[in-house]
Amino acid sequence: MAALRTESAADRVIVVGAGLAGVATALHLAPLPVLLLGPGLGATASAMAQGGIAVAMGPGDDPACHAADTLAAGAGLCDPDIVAVVTGAGSALVEDLLRRGVPFDRDADGVLERGLEAAHDRPRILHAGGDATGHTVLRTLTDHVAMAHHVTRQADLIARRLAVTDGRVTGLWAVRADGAPVFLAARAVVLATGGVGGLYAATTNPRGACGSGLALAARAGAVLRDLEFVQFHPTAIATGADPMPLATEALRGAGAVLVEETGARLMAGSPQGDLAPRDVVARAIHAARAEGRSVFLDARAAVGADFARRFPTVHRLCRAAGLDPAREAIPVRPAAHYHMGGVAVDAQGRTSLPGLHACGEVASTGLHGANRLASNSLLEALAFARWIAQDILSATAPAHPAPPLPAPSLASGVSPDQFAGLRAVMDRHVGVVRSAGGLEQALRRLAPHAAADDAHLVASLVALAALDRRESRGGHFRADHPAPAPEARHSTVTLAGAFPRLAAFAPVPEVA
Repeated sequence: MAALRTESAADRVIVVGAGLAGVATALHLAPLPVLLLGPGLGATASAMAQGGIAVAMGPGDDPACHAADTLAAGAGLCDPDIVAVVTGAGSALVEDLLRRGVPFDRDADGVLERGLEAAHDRPRILHAGGDATGHTVLRTLTDHVAMAHHVTRQADLIARRLAVTDGRVTGLWAVRADGAPVFLAARAVVLATGGVGGLYAATTNPRGACGSGLALAARAGAVLRDLEFVQFHPTAIATGADPMPLATEALRGAGAVLVEETGARLMAGSPQGDLAPRDVVARAIHAARAEGRSVFLDARAAVGADFARRFPTVHRLCRAAGLDPAREAIPVRPAAHYHMGGVAVDAQGRTSLPGLHACGEVASTGLHGANRLASNSLLEALAFARWIAQDILSATAPAHPAPPLPAPSLASGVSPDQFAGLRAVMDRHVGVVRSAGGLEQALRRLAPHAAADDAHLVASLVALAALDRRESRGGHFRADHPAPAPEARHSTVTLAGAFPRLAAFAPVPEVA
């Protein structure tokens, strides 16, 4: 291995991840020096977000109504205080984006347009660029980062391990593109690495979204929470692409319907119809496909010739696959889309380890509970980015000890065939419908590689949490326990607590 280099900065904050959570946090941290690690705009889940930002700022709406919808979707596991403060912050956050130049869509009178999505009781979804909200917002903030003198971007560094000294995170070890290791000291580290969708063969996430932040936090000893709750978006476009393009929920909000090949309405028996919660719709499509019945999203009557104008991203994705959504129904299937679980944090985004914060999808904030309400994720990232920055700015910078030596092994990864096998296992056994037998099979395949590979570690922890939750709630459905338990409870885990459980499924060497 190449010699270890050390780079130090007394007041530096390292933000790992350059999606919306990462860039927003970096901007709010001024004037502290920030090192922003992560890929470019197109490699983040934020850039792929089509739906929009849920915010109660229109006539007849208020944060209390938004909070009620969020709590209902979360199936008993939301933190009501967090829900209240996040939904209450929406208007101010949108005003900040407007000041920064985000071009939200407006009607002919210049009023912000508001769309309707599943499980919202009224239209409150703001869009930018039609169905390109995530990309538009992220591009605007990324432009601000490029002009910010306090932010240094470094795309060629990959974070591998957090450094913990006397119980506090004091920086991290990373590797450069050429494999050279480097230790980076910091007064604080913020994880903004996104979710776990890349662990599934069918996903709308970038393939790099494999829970790297969860692995960093777990190996450092942080508490993780509610890892079993994975949201499967019901309407990924089923054309064989990887990642799968998404047919935004806003299409159903605009009147598009789910149909079978016969033309029969799939959700006709549901009280909320095609706008039922995502887990309900995903299971309905999953059940139909399991019986050999294909499912389609039909927007011909509701949107028709106006498709390209109203939904340019979906239109472009469909045309690239040889489909004309104005004239044809779109084949769809569920795909891993969002992780409600994550690193447990408090109202300031602080993890159980001093010096470590988490923002965005990698964090378990208490907002989403067991099932995320549509378009709440961008709102959450923006809110916690501000609060995390305020918390770091108000804290006294700790003394920086020397980097702990020797450096840990920074190797991580398995062969492409092994990774493909992992994704197939997660799809089959840790997907929309789960059972004890399938989860145990998954753990026997995954656990032997958990020590050496971060993706297998995170996949194992998700499967283990799903095995332990012997009920169905929100995004977690057990065929052998189809009803919710009488009392809602969170699940928490540390690597020290999980390791003996993983070892029971296969001989596993000591976790680095």
